[in-house]
Amino acid sequence: MNKEKLKKILQEHKKWLSDEGGERADLFGADLSEADLREADLREADLREADLFKADLAGANMEGASLNEAYLRWASLEGANLFEANIAGANMEEANLAGANMEGASLYGADLRGADLRGADLSETNLVKANLRGADLAEANLRGANLRGANLKLN
Repeated sequence: MNKEKLKKILQEHKKWLSDEGGERADLFGADLSEADLREADLREADLREADLFKADLAGANMEGASLNEAYLRWASLEGANLFEANIAGANMEEANLAGANMEGASLYGADLRGADLRGADLSETNLVKANLRGADLAEANLRGANLRGANLKLN
């Protein structure tokens, strides 16, 4: 997706979030690989099946966003807000999620192999059948997280 089209979608989304018209960001299946979305306001945006390979989403607000089946391999989500986001089945292999707020998010069946989750808030998160093999969970908050069937092997 070209930068101008993405900029327009984000402007309309901002209006939608403020009840000033506009429309919800529909980025279903969009190619956003290597996109610069630092600090972007993507609350409640539709990013299902989007290609966010190596995208920079550091500090982005994606509260309540739909990221089902999204491709976030090697993406930077450091300090991002993913509160109650739906990220089921997403590929987040080797993603940087250090310090991210993922409280109450659904990561059912997500691939988080080798992900950096240091200091992330994963409280009340659904990690059922998630693949966390080799993920760095140092100082992560897993209070109340559902890890049933999750792969937590080191290597």
